[in-house]
Parts: sequence; C-alpha cells; structure tokens
Amino acid sequence: MKAVVYEGPRRVSVKDVPDARIERPTDVLVRITSANICGSDLHMYEGRTDFEPGRWFGHENLGQVVEVGDGVDKVAAGDWVVLPFNISCGHCKNCERQLTNYCLTAQPEPKMAGAAYGFADMGPYGGGQAELLRVPWGDFNCLRLGEDAEQRQTDYVMLADIFPTGYHATEMAGVRPGDQTVIYGAGPVGLMAALSATIRGASKVMVVDRHPDRLRLAEAIGAITIDDSKVDPVEAVLEQTMGLGADNGCECVGYQAHEPDGREQANLTMNRLVASVRFTGRIGNVGVFVPEDPGASDELAKQGKLAFDYGMFWFKGQQLGTGQAPVKKYNRQLRDLIAGGKAEPSFIVSHELPLDRAPEAYEHFDKRDDGWTKVVLHPATAGAGA
Repeated sequence: MKAVVYEGPRRVSVKDVPDARIERPTDVLVRITSANICGSDLHMYEGRTDFEPGRWFGHENLGQVVEVGDGVDKVAAGDWVVLPFNISCGHCKNCERQLTNYCLTAQPEPKMAGAAYGFADMGPYGGGQAELLRVPWGDFNCLRLGEDAEQRQTDYVMLADIFPTGYHATEMAGVRPGDQTVIYGAGPVGLMAALSATIRGASKVMVVDRHPDRLRLAEAIGAITIDDSKVDPVEAVLEQTMGLGADNGCECVGYQAHEPDGREQANLTMNRLVASVRFTGRIGNVGVFVPEDPGASDELAKQGKLAFDYGMFWFKGQQLGTGQAPVKKYNRQLRDLIAGGKAEPSFIVSHELPLDRAPEAYEHFDKRDDGWTKVVLHPATAGAGA
C-alpha cells in the first residue's frame, strides 16, 4: 500500500510499505479515505522528536471498514468510521476511567502510557496517511458514522483529534455559559477550541495569533481576534475584560511557541495565559510539550522544562489542566452535533489533496504559508486536484 513515509527532517515521500492487515481477532481493517495533516505531525516532520525514518504518519483518520477479525462483534465491513488518534484497549484502569489517552495496554513500554497511530513514543502502530489502516480493539476504537459520512468527511474526520482536542481544552478550562475565554493559538486546534467555547456558551471568545488567514477564520465564527505582532496580547485581553482578565483560557500552541520575530520561547504562551486569566481562573493546555527537546535554543527547553511564572499562578489561585485529549470521552457527542447541523468543523479546511501530493502539503503547512490552514489527504483519490 502507499503511505506518507518519514525520510528525515523536513523530508517525506509517498512510497510502498507493507499492507496493513488483520493481526488479532479484535482488529478492524479500514480503507482510509480522509487523513488530516496535524500540527503534531510537524514536530516529527521537523525532526524535533525521535520518530524513526521509515515509519509513516497519520493519526487523524476516517474511512470505510473492509475487513474485521473473528472477535469483532459490533463493527462490520462497509461501515464508515472515524478513529480516535488514541489507540486504547477499553479495559485497563485508565480506559475504565475514560482516560483513553493514557491506555496502559496499548503502550508497549511499561513505564509509559498512551498510544497512537504513526506517532513518536506512542507505540509501533502504523499511521493512516496510507491506503489501509489496522485498528486494534476495533469495536472500542471505531466510532461509526451515519449515512452522510461519505459526503461530509471533512467534518467528521475532525473527530479523530482536533475537534475533541479543542473541546478538551475548554473542558479543562471549565468554560461555562457566559464566560469570557481567551485562546492562545489559532491553528486548527485553537480554532476548534474557539468553536467549542462558543458551543459551550461563552459570551466572549478572544483568539490570539498573528497569521491573517487564521485570524480571519476565528472572526468567521464570531471570535474577537488579537494580533500579537501588533499589540501586547495580555493588555488587549485585559482591555476586553474590564482589567480583570478572562474567566478562563486555553493554550493551543505548545513548546514551539515563538515571538513574532521568530525567536522560540517555549514558556511564552503559558506565562501570557497566567497574566491574561483572572484570579481563580482555569487554564486548559493541549498544546504539545515534550520531556526533552534537543532542538531547542533555550537550555531549559532542551530538558523539557519551562521558566514558568508559578509564583503569579499560585498567587492568583489559578488551576491548570494539561495533556492529550481522551478523544472517546467526547467524540460521540461531537459527532451528533455535526450530524444535527450544530457544528461544522470543516470551516478550517483549506486544501483537499490526494496522497501523492503529501510532500508538497507538508512543506506549505510547515511554513505556515498563507491560506494553508488545514490539509485533508484523500488516499483513495490519487491524482485528484486541489
């Protein structure tokens, strides 16, 4: 089968790899028709992780079931399904507590938790930027979709990661009806957090970024945009909130946060959130931070550490929630919002491309080129246009 294979820093190719296949009775085999490129893929693409050359990417996946193992009871060939990026068993201690993002069974390293498709340090599983994908524990991990699945793939594929991840940020931040919420980062996850805050009833959603195309998308869903290349974002948030600060905030950037001039500063968004959120407010952090980052310019960041404004965080009595999203905790209800016409996360999609154009897509998305806000690859439509 064809897959998007990592060749080294900023180099990917589309080449033949061994076909995904049923390996255990509980497996499901899916023909992938839509697979997103994620900002987390860029960490690996840029060589900022220990993702090994020769592996293939893809943890945001949707497609049609073509085969099931003998131990699969619910899912059947022909079903349209979207797959949480978290691979989880459904029966370990963490899964039973809805913490499928930290499954103890799917992660082969006993000192770690959590597994994913085509992802560094999260197990040996193949990615879905490929023609076929093996789904372990298929009955648990497949979310079946309705009759409109094929026609609305660009909406439903967002359920694999970024829509639940954005929602998780607002859940950890405790967004409630009437709240004023600030979101740092208007990439795909930040935009999904803005959409989620709106769904949860926030009265004012402020989004901080500096890319005009992303800020336009935030404005399109009613958010107040703050361009941090033109104004001090903390002061702008305070002006919007009578000097008190936002009720809560979401960090959707991560360890590669940087100043407008391009200088990386891993603690930038976290400290700005402490300053932007009011006393006793809550912060949800879904932007990726890593245990070590040898590619960082800052000595602390190389060790996965931050110079965090903990004193002010403590003084203000704030709360912080962190980590990857437990997608299964949210994906069913978010699916039903899409099906009911209450949410259309596909508004962020800028490009739909065949699999063989993945190298071009990665290059543009990595450079944050204007207009490249979210790319959906379609392995089943090789040779199709943009």
